[in-house]
Amino acid sequence: MNLEEIRNQFPILHRKVNGHPLIYLDNAATTLKPKSVVDAISSYYLNETSNVHRGIHFLSSQATEKYEQCRKLVAEFINAKSETEIIFTSGTTGGVNLV
Repeated sequence: MNLEEIRNQFPILHRKVNGHPLIYLDNAATTLKPKSVVDAISSYYLNETSNVHRGIHFLSSQATEKYEQCRKLVAEFINAKSETEIIFTSGTTGGVNLV
């Protein structure tokens, strides 16, 4: 694992604060996103914006399909027994409040 390659995925880490490299440790509040994530989100908002699980039109169906593909990838990544074990929430607080 090359630390410099990982840092390069986060352009904000090239910033300087008071002449020193930025070090970001407030991940509980929000976490930095790699450029690939920012690009994917931007593409979604520019080209595919639609509600998931709330429409039968093309864009909604496409968004729902991609959302469910994501659920499947997460399930595979964490070795879940089933995709139904994966629940997306707005964040830790939102997830804890559901319990």
